[in-house]
Amino acid sequence: MTATNLPPTSAPRVRVRVNRLVLYTVLVALTGLFIGPFGWLILSGLKTPAELAASPVHWLPTDFQWHNFADAFHLIDFLGYARNSLIIALIYAVLVTLSSAWVGFGFARLEAPGKKTLFGILIGSMMLPQMITLLPTYLIFAKLGMVDTYWPWVFWGLAAAPYLVFLFRQFFAGLPRELEEAAIVDGCGYGTIFWRIFLPQSWPVLSASFVIAFTWSWGDYIAPQLLLSTDKSTLAVAVMTTYVTSAGTPVANLQAAASVMYVVPILLIFLIAQRGFVAGMSTTGLK
Repeated sequence: MTATNLPPTSAPRVRVRVNRLVLYTVLVALTGLFIGPFGWLILSGLKTPAELAASPVHWLPTDFQWHNFADAFHLIDFLGYARNSLIIALIYAVLVTLSSAWVGFGFARLEAPGKKTLFGILIGSMMLPQMITLLPTYLIFAKLGMVDTYWPWVFWGLAAAPYLVFLFRQFFAGLPRELEEAAIVDGCGYGTIFWRIFLPQSWPVLSASFVIAFTWSWGDYIAPQLLLSTDKSTLAVAVMTTYVTSAGTPVANLQAAASVMYVVPILLIFLIAQRGFVAGMSTTGLK
């Protein structure tokens, strides 16, 4: 029996199955597209320098060089640089999440002249490339004597982040007005309302914001390279600058192996906070 001769009740089922097949095919293709670079990075970390430089390309290593990962780990103070990255990322992620939540709460629940204009300026600042503010930022911290310290990340965290403010503002705007009205009747101020009512309700956005902020700081190369000395620098800078030969040529297979180990903490954090991250990204904007 052909598809055109199927009973009327079977035709919708066939369409649903075809649509699902097309959808799954597209999802698998997109998954391969996004995972492909990371898979190539792993394979590059398992090759010899000759195989990486070979033409035509060697897709698979002839002999898996597992020792590349051990060499990449021991040739530099890998744990020391990772500790520096972790300290900076945690400081920035915690502070910017809380400060962005506070600013987002103000934009969502408080009334003040020019609030919409200020919010538009805040969102518009997201369009500024980091390179534009790089020189002024360095000059400010140099004048304050904060170069080669972690204080810049403290102040960046306290200053909030426009994108995270937007996430919190959208979430807080969707909460019932009765929550704060009941708290005000009970004599609570807006500080108490934020810390005891609104912030505990926003755990999905808190989780998403923390993961995003941690990823920003962990993956930042420019600011640590500009503001920190070698001893206090981060793993991102070390991976890109320390795996070189005596002639200054990058050792690509060791860089690839170190990059794989560098990405692992981010993957673990995302897997641990996955539910909250997805919930936070899917609920900001629903009312």
